[in-house]
Amino acid sequence: MGSFSIWHWLIVLVIVLLVFGTKKLRGLGSDLGGAVKGFKEGIKEATGEDQATADSAAPPQQQATQQVNDAQTIEGEVREKTKS
Repeated sequence: MGSFSIWHWLIVLVIVLLVFGTKKLRGLGSDLGGAVKGFKEGIKEATGEDQATADSAAPPQQQATQQVNDAQTIEGEVREKTKS
């Protein structure tokens, strides 16, 4: 009782083609592809709106820090201030 061989899958494919027909399967594939594309666009829009809302709600100092963090990473070390 192992996994299906290639012949099993080919027989299933032929039966599906006979039952549904190529035209109906092609339409189903394009509908599914359009739904996935719309879902991805919706996620991008929602992420962009969330980012815009977060940017406008943040205090100005935090916005400037966030812009610096988004633009580049600055490495350095902190030294104590000495009196001259």
